[in-house]
Amino acid sequence: MSSPDHKPGSGAAARSGANPARNPDTIAPPSQFSLLRQRRFAPFFWTQFLGAFNDNVFKTALLTILTYDALSWTTMDVGLLNNLIPGLFILPFVLFSASAGQLADKMEKSRLARWVKLLEIAIMAIAAYGWLAHQLWLLVAAVIGMGMHSTLFGPVKYAYLPQHLRRDELTGGNGVVEMGTFVGILLGEILGAVLVVQKPAGLVLVAGATLAFAILGWLASRGIPLTPAAVPNLKINWNPWTSTVQNLRFSKGNRAVFLAMLLNSWFWFYGAIVLAQFPVYARMNLNGDHTVFVLLLTIFSLGIGAGSLLCERLSRGRIEPGLVPLGAIGLSVFGFDLFVASTGFAAGGPLDALGMIGAPGGIRILLDCLMIGVAGGVYIVPLFAMIQTRCHRDHVSRTNAGMNILNALFMVAAALLAMVLLGSGLTIAQLFLVTAALNAVVTLAVFLLMPEFLRRFVAWISGKPAGPEND
Repeated sequence: MSSPDHKPGSGAAARSGANPARNPDTIAPPSQFSLLRQRRFAPFFWTQFLGAFNDNVFKTALLTILTYDALSWTTMDVGLLNNLIPGLFILPFVLFSASAGQLADKMEKSRLARWVKLLEIAIMAIAAYGWLAHQLWLLVAAVIGMGMHSTLFGPVKYAYLPQHLRRDELTGGNGVVEMGTFVGILLGEILGAVLVVQKPAGLVLVAGATLAFAILGWLASRGIPLTPAAVPNLKINWNPWTSTVQNLRFSKGNRAVFLAMLLNSWFWFYGAIVLAQFPVYARMNLNGDHTVFVLLLTIFSLGIGAGSLLCERLSRGRIEPGLVPLGAIGLSVFGFDLFVASTGFAAGGPLDALGMIGAPGGIRILLDCLMIGVAGGVYIVPLFAMIQTRCHRDHVSRTNAGMNILNALFMVAAALLAMVLLGSGLTIAQLFLVTAALNAVVTLAVFLLMPEFLRRFVAWISGKPAGPEND
């Protein structure tokens, strides 16, 4: 049997997930956290974590300084910039994900990861000069650059795992990665907001910190083990339009994979609507200050992390599509309850985070945000594992790149729908209700198109193990 640091991508038995020395039905599998002690996983995990963390330190610092000190940077409308900057970050995902997926399938992945991390260092060096020289255009250019950095690393992120983890480790491994990603996002947002407002050294602190974290990410990437290219002779199509169409057309050929991609993107649609409302929701609906917004964001992110880790235990180490309906039910039930709790909430006066916890009905709102996050983690982790194991082995990176394109498009659609509904007179609480109802309709439609989800959900509730297609 292979050692803990074996390279599953190099052998037929490993690719098939065979491990005759262990029966997952009779022997408890090692904890998913044991992967963090192994070279086949740990350097990759920390590379991904530091990338997500640094993205959000930089973006949040920029949005914070533009919100609270706009006049010293620009005469442009702050509201426009606060919506433009996230959009510019997402733009490379739409334009270049297909090309990034081809690169990830063509190249050895550890080398590509190191190149992407070197790109991050260059971008953060440019941003550091922008901070110190007070040049907003350089910082906006760095936002686009970091979007490109994430676009290039995204296909590597999920194609790497099936080459180094056994099939019975994929759910746990994906759970740890998702937990790390959302914790990294949360910590990055908090640190970015805290550092940039420190007087008089805030800009210097942000410039130095983001450059240092980029260097740490590169150092972590140097430990990623050799990960052979899936299709080294692939001829890359650099046309973003035709390559995107080809990518999505190929994915549509595998019904199960494409529906899993759509469900994954739907979660990002749902999450984008909910998260985008938190700042105004905290201020207007809850009569809270900035700490209440941070509390909501923290609770939601911790919920995602907890739900992602919970999948390993709920699935008993298998790839379990039956968890997806469980997560979908949670997204609608707790989204609906968030609407009910919000309409009944009445703050006695301005609240900070501690006041929110002690306010009548405050715990219920926080619990709803937590459980929406938990349901989201339970929902998306099995989808990632299904996509990784059921798509064509030579097309894993391009399939995940196609999913990134869909995610970006769904997030843009979420922003547009929220603008239309709020502009038509809906309250934020009512928007939560509409989103929960849409989630029920969309997920039910997809589950009817692919009955395996509901069939496995019923089997999971009754305690039956996953079938051969999920072993």
